[in-house]
Amino acid sequence: MKVKFSDIIKFVRYDMWRVTTNELDSFIKRLGYQIIRTIVLVARGFGSKNLNDTAKSLTYSLIFAIVPILAMVMAVANGFGVADVIEQQLNASFLGETNMVPTIMAMVQRYLETAQGGVFIGIGILILLWAVYSFFQSVETAFNRIWNVHKSRSILHQATTYIAIVVLIPVLIVCSAGINIFVHSAVESTLHVEAVHNFLQTSGVKFLQFVMCWLLFTVMYVAIPNTKVRFMSALIPGIIMGSLFQLLQMLSVYIIASLSRTSIVYGAFATVPILMTWLQYTSLLILIGAEMSYAIQNNEEFEYEQDLNQMSRRYKDFVMLYLLSVIIRRFENDEEPLSAHELAIRDHLPIRLVNQLLGRMVETGVLREVFVEGNEDKTYQPALDTHKISVGMVIGRIEAQGTELFLQSPSEDMQAFWEGYKKVKDLKNERMKDILISDIK
Repeated sequence: MKVKFSDIIKFVRYDMWRVTTNELDSFIKRLGYQIIRTIVLVARGFGSKNLNDTAKSLTYSLIFAIVPILAMVMAVANGFGVADVIEQQLNASFLGETNMVPTIMAMVQRYLETAQGGVFIGIGILILLWAVYSFFQSVETAFNRIWNVHKSRSILHQATTYIAIVVLIPVLIVCSAGINIFVHSAVESTLHVEAVHNFLQTSGVKFLQFVMCWLLFTVMYVAIPNTKVRFMSALIPGIIMGSLFQLLQMLSVYIIASLSRTSIVYGAFATVPILMTWLQYTSLLILIGAEMSYAIQNNEEFEYEQDLNQMSRRYKDFVMLYLLSVIIRRFENDEEPLSAHELAIRDHLPIRLVNQLLGRMVETGVLREVFVEGNEDKTYQPALDTHKISVGMVIGRIEAQGTELFLQSPSEDMQAFWEGYKKVKDLKNERMKDILISDIK
């Protein structure tokens, strides 16, 4: 059967969003839908959130912050007595291929000496901490924009999170180095065939580098956004982007090795454009991974997206009153209250709409949020006597929600029309005030 390109476009843009996840009858279908939806959401977010421009901005921030960050990492490493291990790992990385590690380490050493010898006691340390804090804050701002989070952490919470990340970096590097040594010694003591020995040594070390990279990216996606990120939502992009980061590093090393002749003419300057490009694409990979993490966790939020944007007021009121009737019936029958997710699954409703309507009814005092033991999500119960919750009362509260009469100088005609309009609305609500939600079948 021939499938038209227009049918594929229609499916990707409309049809696959008109099916809730719980309606799909098999794991393979659910997984397939989630993968396609995630790819579409990441592609959409890449354009709408200007990830490429954000990556460029972070690249320049990183250029200015790289020495303070390394200085802080080395200060932590010195405290643990593993500074030499950190330097060895830097030499084994992409930076080592650029022959810039000695220059960078000399700058780091001078930075630490300056921090220790500030004019006032501790002022050098404060400057160091501020440089690291400013960079991580710009990263958090970028992540929060991706996650649509409009509020940053408190300064104390930010400081503790960033310090934990800086401390974690040398710990991971040392663990990686230690495991590498263990693999080397284990292979040497058990294998004597040179070809197999070399293969396992090389493969084992490379694999461990990938694993450490996966772990670092995953921790970053969990810790940096100012919202709760599920572990699996961070692990999948952590593995994908961590692997791409390692491949990018290998490609950059290959390019530098291929430019040996250019390096003879231009010296260390020849590696600067490659270093800048590497940093930019590294920043871009990190941001795309954050977008992927957001898309995986909020996949269901985009179900029926276009339909919800065009939803009529009448149909929205119908769904709201229906949800309210379900909550009231369960309350009157002394059944466990349901969460928004459970209500969405029950009637194959898009979770975004359910959250929106339940939130509106909580704000107007019709419902209240309840935390039930054994259920991590908040559940919902009537906030009033169920025999007083009528159609007119609910609709009236919803319609009156928000600010009114904010115009400073309304005309007399407009004021008179307002009074007449209220009377008409009162007549309508008067007819509905005796109709209880539980009476609607």
